Amino acid sequence: MTSEDLRRAGLKVTLPRLKIMKILENTEEKHLRAEDVYKILLAAGEEVGLATVYRVLTQFEAAGIVRRHHFDGNHALFELERGHHHDHVLCVHCGTVEEFMNEEIESLQQTVAEKLGYQLTDHSMTLYGLCAKCR
Repeated sequence: MTSEDLRRAGLKVTLPRLKIMKILENTEEKHLRAEDVYKILLAAGEEVGLATVYRVLTQFEAAGIVRRHHFDGNHALFELERGHHHDHVLCVHCGTVEEFMNEEIESLQQTVAEKLGYQLTDHSMTLYGLCAKCR
């Protein structure tokens, strides 16, 4: 995401926003807590406070740049909004989050909604279990 993308999202271009965006785009982990972003900034010698990280992530969420998830009920995880639907599976032991997409599941969810008289506008699915490392 560029400075122009931030402007189009209605956000002023600031150094903290650019730094946080760069972390979200370049980190291997796709689902980060605000504290994770803060620790990455600290490790890089950046002087951005934790409150600023929370504020920027909340602004990014409001602008549709990131999605906030509460998989475990305690910590919010943020991921870049990449414009494609996917679901998640979460390890209940280590907290690893994996993304998946399955057309059969998507079709079944649509069928269930229609049978109940609903027109889906959005949905999310999260599966919980133990990853291969934690079993």
